[in-house]
Amino acid sequence: MGMISIFLSGMMGWFEPISKVFAEWNSAVESHVPLFKEILYWVIGLQLLHAGVSALLDKTNTNRLGSGLFWILSGVTFIGGSFIPPLYIGILICLIGLLTLFKQVKTGDLPEVDQEKAEENAQKFGNKIFIPVLMLGFVAMIVGLTFESLSAVSVGLGAFVGTLCVLWITRSKPSDLLASNSRMVQQVSTTGILPQLLAALGAIFTAAGVGEVISSIIGGLVPADSRFFGVVAYVLGMVIFTMIMGNAFAAFTVITAGVGVPFVFALGADPYIAGALAMTAGFCGTLMTPMAGNFNALPAALLEMKDEYKVIKEQIPVALIMVVVHVVLMYVLAF
Repeated sequence: MGMISIFLSGMMGWFEPISKVFAEWNSAVESHVPLFKEILYWVIGLQLLHAGVSALLDKTNTNRLGSGLFWILSGVTFIGGSFIPPLYIGILICLIGLLTLFKQVKTGDLPEVDQEKAEENAQKFGNKIFIPVLMLGFVAMIVGLTFESLSAVSVGLGAFVGTLCVLWITRSKPSDLLASNSRMVQQVSTTGILPQLLAALGAIFTAAGVGEVISSIIGGLVPADSRFFGVVAYVLGMVIFTMIMGNAFAAFTVITAGVGVPFVFALGADPYIAGALAMTAGFCGTLMTPMAGNFNALPAALLEMKDEYKVIKEQIPVALIMVVVHVVLMYVLAF
């Protein structure tokens, strides 16, 4: 036991200066986080601008003007979001919405993937092609855990490293990314900006006091001192509101403020456990709604499915089972 104590003391002696170094690095980079965010916004904006210009120049697109404007205006909101007044950004968002409403966003004859070449590359690269995707998640996790201040941009940094891996593995030129960028952005179409719009809508709902309204409605239906019914209301509230919003992150702030805090947390639930389970319960709603464009509409579009709701239909049974599981887990583990 004495030797173990000495060993552990020595290890703690090594870890202490290392943790101090990481704390100093974290403090040093914290002041640069706004710059990192701005760079990422500019990169995304330039991608959208490139797609917009490509759409404008595509003579095979019968709605090339509307399609080009849609992506160009979207790019401007990312690039100019920090210095363009909110009123004008709102006007641009409304114009983007009108272009979508009147079906002015279409795709022309995009360059098709050469199936023979794709098959040849699949044989050539094998499982190496998964390295960039894994690196994206790995880098994002390591950066987020190591430098807390960089957690907001960790996914962007992971995507940058993943892109470098793609170029290295395939021996492609950076210019090769441009054609793929335009093809993917236009193929995803308006679904691509749905998560941002839904997240913004969630913030608007919270600021408008929707959570308080929901709380007053739930208060008339759920016994104030019942942990079980509070958990059921919290889980189902996340599922249903996520189905409406299409985004669990947008629903979380509203439902947590309106249901989680007064009917679950106030009764002694651990906010970390209950909050985490509420978020994943919202993902059950994501599986069952066409509003979740990035999860449901996007795969159907990319795979060119005849039934655009086929993905949702296959996911509904699993989602309903997981809703019940979440109720049980939250009731058992959070209290």
